[in-house]
Amino acid sequence: MSDTHAAPAAQVPEIRLLGITDLAESLQAGWNDFRAAPVYGLFFSAVYVIGGLVMLWLLAVWGAIWVSLPAAAGFPILGPFIAVGLYEVSRRLETGAPLSWRAVLGVVFRQKDRQIPSMAAVIVIFFLFWNFLSHMIFALFLGLQVMTNVSSSLGVFLTANGLMMLGFGTAVGAVFAGVLFSITVVSLPLLLDREVDFVTAMIASFSCVLANPAVMLIWAALVGALLFIGMLPGFLGLFVTLPVLGHASWHLYRRALEPAA
Repeated sequence: MSDTHAAPAAQVPEIRLLGITDLAESLQAGWNDFRAAPVYGLFFSAVYVIGGLVMLWLLAVWGAIWVSLPAAAGFPILGPFIAVGLYEVSRRLETGAPLSWRAVLGVVFRQKDRQIPSMAAVIVIFFLFWNFLSHMIFALFLGLQVMTNVSSSLGVFLTANGLMMLGFGTAVGAVFAGVLFSITVVSLPLLLDREVDFVTAMIASFSCVLANPAVMLIWAALVGALLFIGMLPGFLGLFVTLPVLGHASWHLYRRALEPAA
């Protein structure tokens, strides 16, 4: 009996080939789920938005507002934590299971005994290391600049060192974002949906990106653009973009992997 249950955890699910229509239909399904259960999307988005506002407030209080630049860029990395609840809402809408706060939050809470915390630890390490690396990049290019406050010395970014810092930081950030996207785009909904270990889930996610590079690149660009647009008006746009993307990610996952036997 134990061998029967252990085998699926080490088996990477079969990957499907995706097209642009899969992205469009996943987004449409995500919008439909948000409209069908908006209170859940608004709740999980509120946690994310309030967290972002508190982070920026603390940075301002500490007198290090310049840190908000890389922090704001890295903050969407925490999105998958909130997305777990959105995945469960979409799963219940898809299967016709009862939808209630007790049911949804109960499933999210029970993830602490499964593989989600291990995956979350990987995401947190990425987030912390990116913030550490962004400090190093800033110090490397602008550490010797005479500057008391970036908010009143924005011209420093137009200097040779400032432009090199922006270019190098953007390139490094793109690599970090690409790797993180590749190991999470499928892994988190997979971990919620099936009994697999987090390493297998990351392999499946990375394999899905390798099998569908162009489609996944477009999806990553859409996610990044919509999250950035949502963050511009004081994070308020995330009340719509975050739940829609969370629901859409679930539907894209369902299209990307063959169903469990």
